[in-house]
Amino acid sequence: QVQLVESGGGLVQPGGSLRLSCAASGRSIGTYIMGWFRQAPGKERDFVAAISWRGSSTRYADSVKGRFTISRDNAKNTVYLQMNSLKPEDTAVYYCAADPRKSPVATMILPTYFGSWGQGTQVTVSS
Repeated sequence: QVQLVESGGGLVQPGGSLRLSCAASGRSIGTYIMGWFRQAPGKERDFVAAISWRGSSTRYADSVKGRFTISRDNAKNTVYLQMNSLKPEDTAVYYCAADPRKSPVATMILPTYFGSWGQGTQVTVSS
């Protein structure tokens, strides 16, 4: 299995930006679908974004569409989540996930579809 470590979280004011990184180790993620999920206190883990193994296809939750961008650098074994125009409701622990299945990325919106997870990084949007 691949090991995932997220970084880049922190405290940011509304309207600000953060860039999360997810560094993988153990094996190459070049053939893995990669995803970002988030979980606020007392709530379920929700889908944020996913990207195909070549980076040619992406899918976003409606709540982040137009503000967040998922990307990947397979040579660096790393996936990114650029978050702009942040809102207080974006406050959550953000998790990186990976899975080797060959499914359309548009269908990979449930946490149960992903087999490998990072420990998460806290993002707090507050003035």
